[in-house]
Amino acid sequence: MKITAVRTRPYVLKLTRPLGDANSPDGFDTTGGLAVFIDSDEGVTGVAVGSPGAEAAIESLSTLILGMDPRGVRGLWQMMVDASFKGGNEGDANGAISSIDVALWDLKAKLNGEPVWKTLGASSRRVRAYASGIDMPLSDAEMGAFYEQMAAGGVHGGKLKVGLDPESDLRRLGVMKDALETSGKRAELMVDSNEYWSPKQAIRHVSAFEEQLDLVWCEEPARRWDYRGLRKVSQSVRAAVATGENLNHIGDFLALMANEAVDVVQVGSGTSGITGALQVAEMAYGFELPVSMMNCPGNFMAHLAAVLPNHIMMEVVGAGREAVLEVDNHIEDGYIVLGDAPGLGVEFNTEKLEELAVDPTAARTGAVPSRRRRGAALYPVPAGEPA
Repeated sequence: MKITAVRTRPYVLKLTRPLGDANSPDGFDTTGGLAVFIDSDEGVTGVAVGSPGAEAAIESLSTLILGMDPRGVRGLWQMMVDASFKGGNEGDANGAISSIDVALWDLKAKLNGEPVWKTLGASSRRVRAYASGIDMPLSDAEMGAFYEQMAAGGVHGGKLKVGLDPESDLRRLGVMKDALETSGKRAELMVDSNEYWSPKQAIRHVSAFEEQLDLVWCEEPARRWDYRGLRKVSQSVRAAVATGENLNHIGDFLALMANEAVDVVQVGSGTSGITGALQVAEMAYGFELPVSMMNCPGNFMAHLAAVLPNHIMMEVVGAGREAVLEVDNHIEDGYIVLGDAPGLGVEFNTEKLEELAVDPTAARTGAVPSRRRRGAALYPVPAGEPA
């Protein structure tokens, strides 16, 4: 059995609502994506949703796996990581490894005739979900409507983007809480400042929130590598510190875990794919730390979350990123319920993909903004000051 081709197709789609955080408070309402296909000589194709910026790196790394047996996913992952050694498993190289790895797991499970959650060894198809509006650009009414919609599906955990205006943040936390409690359950509240605060700022703001509300976690309250700052925050507030979204490889997480700087370890497809995220989650298990899965279009990473004994809940965003996909899972009673379709249960709608397809430059232009706001984590930046 052999891999015969690796193909990509960039696309841009319009979201159903704008997304944004403290670094991009005005938000964005379009996003770029990359359809990745790995073909086999069995006539079976694995797919993944990737980043447009990784297209050239995917083309380069694909030469390593052409002609190889696609079922040896973890060995092929190691080959790609080893090939990226000098420059590091970072940036577009990490994006390429992630996309290829996800598509290989999809292909492997399809060859097995079963969903990925079974190939990975999970005994349950249910993964608890929490709602994440990425909601800085939304009005209170728009934000409340999103969380009420999620609550209608039984979801009672929610994460709010914060960082620019503490008074507004506290008011919006109340809106989110009320909306989530229409589920009939007690709301579980989280905040995410996206590395916008310094550790001291984070302690001050989170402590003020905690005078009125209980928080499950504060996310990225300091820079992603700052184990001293993150540990200081963890020791100074009641909420757990969650981080890891912007880390790429198991080595990036070691200092945080070893120095007691993270309470909830966040992994996702960007953590070097399913294989890389599995490694980090297993290391967290050794440190007795819980794991939370980051969001992705179609919630396909729930297949990995289902097998992790230390997984607590997965971020669900929606916002229309699934417009180009056909998805075999749904939310019920607060859980992502995975289907029985072979693979990840995520397939590209060929007709829709061709309608949204663009050249690589346009796809990169339509990608999610990744800038950091001037002054972030150094000094207070007024909400109205330009980014």
